[in-house]
Amino acid sequence: MPRSAVAIALPRHEFVAVNEHLSAAGYEAIAVETAEDLERLLSSRDDVRVAILDGEKDFDRTLEMYACLHESGRNIPVLMLMPPRTLGRMGLAGSGYVKDEYFTRPYSAESLRWRIEAMLIRVENVPDEADEEAGLILTPEVSGRDAPIAVAGVAGEPHSGQMIIVFNPKGGVGKTTISINLGAALRLRKNQRVLLVDCDTITGHIASSLGLTRPRTLATAWREGASTGTDESLAQVAAVHSSGVGVLVMAESPLHTEILQPQRVAEAVAKARESYDFVILDMHPDYGPLNQALFALASKILVPVTPDVPCIRAAVQFREVASELGIRDRLAMVINRANSGVAPSDVERVVAIPSLARIRSAGMLFVRAADEGKSAVERFPTAKVIGDIGGLADRLLAGDSGRYRRPGFHLPGRIVSSVRGLFGRLTAQA
Repeated sequence: MPRSAVAIALPRHEFVAVNEHLSAAGYEAIAVETAEDLERLLSSRDDVRVAILDGEKDFDRTLEMYACLHESGRNIPVLMLMPPRTLGRMGLAGSGYVKDEYFTRPYSAESLRWRIEAMLIRVENVPDEADEEAGLILTPEVSGRDAPIAVAGVAGEPHSGQMIIVFNPKGGVGKTTISINLGAALRLRKNQRVLLVDCDTITGHIASSLGLTRPRTLATAWREGASTGTDESLAQVAAVHSSGVGVLVMAESPLHTEILQPQRVAEAVAKARESYDFVILDMHPDYGPLNQALFALASKILVPVTPDVPCIRAAVQFREVASELGIRDRLAMVINRANSGVAPSDVERVVAIPSLARIRSAGMLFVRAADEGKSAVERFPTAKVIGDIGGLADRLLAGDSGRYRRPGFHLPGRIVSSVRGLFGRLTAQA
């Protein structure tokens, strides 16, 4: 059976590149230039299931085309090219099961092919009204890969994504950098639906690092809900970044957090797992009630550790606290800046938490990406450090909680016996 068709409104040279990849996958790409072109196409064919629109060059024309896709009972999802700084304020969305997605320039034609394929899988697995009445139910917004099997008269099992906490009681160890780029790698490279939550109401800076200007916060949404009686989900409150990752900020100021009761926040985060494959929480470095409530729900707690003594001490402390809280079995260490300073094997020996990944130093790449409001996964996709982060994403997808098995980085000659002696004393204290 022929595969679905895709309407594309991109400049000619971009259409040619995208068409090459879509055709290789068996999809028919059809170029359109105006709303009239698109309306004629949709009136003559019923196999156009997705459209790619350019909202960067001529937004008024794009809105006309967008309207065509949602008139006369249509609900054709759109992959929309938008300026990065606009994404956080976008209100476009499909009205049914299937939602729109966004991307920015520069992009690769191959990456668009995979995003279109994922969108088409969702479109082609949406049940019609007759299926629903007969009891043939598929969970909305679950990709074909994860969709429960349709059984007559029986609804599928509810979807529940992984909740990944990124935490170390010491600041400055790369929690936010790892959270942002792990989320982007899971979304862009593994086609996972990701919600990135900035739980640090004091020093959190996920939104600013991703170029999201004053996004609507959870505290704001809940205060508005108290007045209007509405109850929005985290997915409804979250902004959408250019990477496709949902981004949720708890509060704009640490003075406006009185409404964020720990148990209510924990329940909302747990509920969000029904809409996402991964919910990643970037945590403030404390052991307060909110963090403890979230620790109890985590699928995995990633502990970034840099190869220096203060950070290693903090990780050892957290290991002991985790034992008291009954969550030690969920801890997994990520050795950040692993090719600088102390040998990773020494860090693993002292901290005594299973090591899930080693991420090499690449500080300026992350700084340059943040200056542009992007993740390093988007900005520097071929960098070796992005391969390290991709490996971490692979292990989380595989459910691998064992030790990192890749050969270690080369140990610089400046590591001397006095440092090893200090590690020995730390081990004895622990």
